[in-house]
Amino acid sequence: MNSNLRSPHLGRSLRYLSSSIQNTGFRLHADDLPAEAIIFSMIQPTGKFHLGNYLGATRIWKDMCSLKKADQQLFFGVADLHAITVPKPNPKEFYRYRREAIASILASGIDPSKSSVFYQSSLPEHSQLYWLLCNFSPLGSLNRMAQWKSKANIQEVLDDQEKIANVNLGLFAYPVLQAADILLYKATHVPVGDDQSPHLELTRTIATRFNKMYKTKYFPIPKTLLAPTQKILSLTNPAKKMSKSDPDQIGVLYLNDSPELISKKIKRAITDFTSDHMYYDEENRPGVSNLITIISGIQRKSIQEVEKDIEHFKNFKDFKNYVTEIIIEELKEPRLEFEKLINEPQYLDSVIEEGRVKAHEVVSKNISEIMEIMGYS
Repeated sequence: MNSNLRSPHLGRSLRYLSSSIQNTGFRLHADDLPAEAIIFSMIQPTGKFHLGNYLGATRIWKDMCSLKKADQQLFFGVADLHAITVPKPNPKEFYRYRREAIASILASGIDPSKSSVFYQSSLPEHSQLYWLLCNFSPLGSLNRMAQWKSKANIQEVLDDQEKIANVNLGLFAYPVLQAADILLYKATHVPVGDDQSPHLELTRTIATRFNKMYKTKYFPIPKTLLAPTQKILSLTNPAKKMSKSDPDQIGVLYLNDSPELISKKIKRAITDFTSDHMYYDEENRPGVSNLITIISGIQRKSIQEVEKDIEHFKNFKDFKNYVTEIIIEELKEPRLEFEKLINEPQYLDSVIEEGRVKAHEVVSKNISEIMEIMGYS
């Protein structure tokens, strides 16, 4: 591995630590994960993926596929049960989003021959274990989760009783379903973004409670894998994350955006008034810092290395042209592959079914063992 691709603060790309959280480097080594690791991760079906989805999730899935060892198991799913915690009143649109999510996963380079790619909803064992684990889930822990408050537009737990009264149970309790997703496969490692870390802590709490109650070590205590790539922000409003639901779509970069559209979006990206020196300052230069973060994620370089690469730029036009070229080149293959796959419904169906069958072999055995431990056999 070329040392100039590593973060100077992280050292080796992925250390196998005894703690519950592992910080990954920009690249993985073949020996970074245990030979019998079970890796699980899912992404919500918001349709075609944006750059944040790609850099924050699916690209590391691709890395894991390329470095997979014979006894490792990789499960990558579309979390379509989680998706309905926010209402999806248009079934045709929701169906299309689910299909585009599968196509985006494959277009990102995930190899279905080395992993299982499937819909969460195609395996009822997820919902079955979810109910069982609800009875090991502390209400206080769920109440402290930030995600449901954010989606319900609640700033503080007690700031708006009417809003709280209208929160649906699924949105409030979906971290338990997330725990069931992970524990159903007896996953040992879960690559997630930093905003999902509290949910992994809850998963470990639930697993520990279950194991303690039944005097067993059935559930491994899964490790959180955190990549150094920071969250990608909106190009036009760097105060918030890049999101498909953003009403200003100029601020969102999609995997299947044309080179012309990428160029247009980067030209309109928010910067500031200091054009003779490009440097990272998240507080005072959020727009420029976001573009630097994008370069860092794509090139797998530290922020400091990127700053050194761009120090010669003395105006935003040249800097933005540089950013545009990097993004266009990185997304060229995923864009072409997505366009190909979305027009091959039979192939997508075959991948989904093959992934479901492989996953079902694992989860049907595991749920039977869990039920037996609990006295349901």
